Amino acid sequence: MSSSSYRALLRIPGATPVFAAALIGRLSYGTVSLALVLTVRHRTGSYAAVGAVLAVFGLTCAALAPVRAALIDRHGARRVLPALSLPYGGLLLALTLVSGERALLVLAAAAGACAPPLGPVLRARWSELLGPHGLLERAFSLDAVAEELLYVGGPLLVGVVGGGAGLVLSAGLVVTGALGLARLAPARVTAAEPRGEARAGGRSGGRVRGIGHPVAVAWALGLALGGLGLLLVVAVGARGQAGALAWLEAALAAGSAVGGLAHGAVRWRRPVAARLTATAAGLGGLLALAGGAVGLGGLLALATAVAAVGLLVSPTLATAYVLADQRAAAEHRTRAGSWVNTAFNAGSALGTAAAGPLAGRLPLPLCFACVAAPLVLVALAPAWRGRRAAEQLAPARV
Repeated sequence: MSSSSYRALLRIPGATPVFAAALIGRLSYGTVSLALVLTVRHRTGSYAAVGAVLAVFGLTCAALAPVRAALIDRHGARRVLPALSLPYGGLLLALTLVSGERALLVLAAAAGACAPPLGPVLRARWSELLGPHGLLERAFSLDAVAEELLYVGGPLLVGVVGGGAGLVLSAGLVVTGALGLARLAPARVTAAEPRGEARAGGRSGGRVRGIGHPVAVAWALGLALGGLGLLLVVAVGARGQAGALAWLEAALAAGSAVGGLAHGAVRWRRPVAARLTATAAGLGGLLALAGGAVGLGGLLALATAVAAVGLLVSPTLATAYVLADQRAAAEHRTRAGSWVNTAFNAGSALGTAAAGPLAGRLPLPLCFACVAAPLVLVALAPAWRGRRAAEQLAPARV
């Protein structure tokens, strides 16, 4: 891979400042979960309260993400990001001051409802800045790798500063990053004609059309990775080597970073939709095969298999974002990216929840295949539908 290709991307006027502002703000999302865990546990002494607070925070954050993105598409990031980030930061600070479980739940739910969609805003802005230069896929690959690193580094920061200070840090990061992005956003929101496939599909009532496949792939990818995370816990627990979990997670993250950087450095000629099908199906196949490494008995084999799965994580997610961006109308870019992000998070939560019962009933290698199967099926669905349509249109032979 060529580092010069990424330097060329960041030399485009305006690209580096928006990337830096978004990284600062999104580091908050890497720190906030562990900070909430430590703070609520310290305040209440109850792990049930910890689970409830995290659940309501995650639920309102995910469920209302498309609504917040729609507000930005309609009114502009310059107006909406401050209106979201300042209350969000204030609510995080308030969480450090209360002890009652009910108050913690109300504040966490309100904070989740206000969480500014910094990732979708960055990708929409990059689409405007970098799309004309043919660098959008490279930018989204870099963004996927950076996000991976933020979610690895964020908990390490909280481990150093502690829970309450972690929430203060989270508040400061998100306000700083969001206000920086708002300052760099265009002063006006301009309506634009739908592009590409969105023009053919039309639009109605503000709905974002044509993004069903990337959203479905993102959901299935989240499900697969959420399930994988829990199955790795089961795998190391069965060996009595719980400490090895960190190494397996590091192998997945390292593979994703390498795969994402390599993917972004290539000038692809195949259509984006075809590549999304290929990477998603390939990832699902590698994940199913990784279950075989569980039976080999060695952690090195399992870590290698997990790293191989990771090689396709960032490329698949980045390609899903690119395809959604291409198919959405220009004035719906933020919403399109938000739907992909929301689908991924929803799938991850479902995968984590489903993997537990599976692991209690089925052999572990078969569990890997079960969490991989939806991703393969969703990835291949457009090709299957296209073949059926071609068969129906083909003239009958007599």
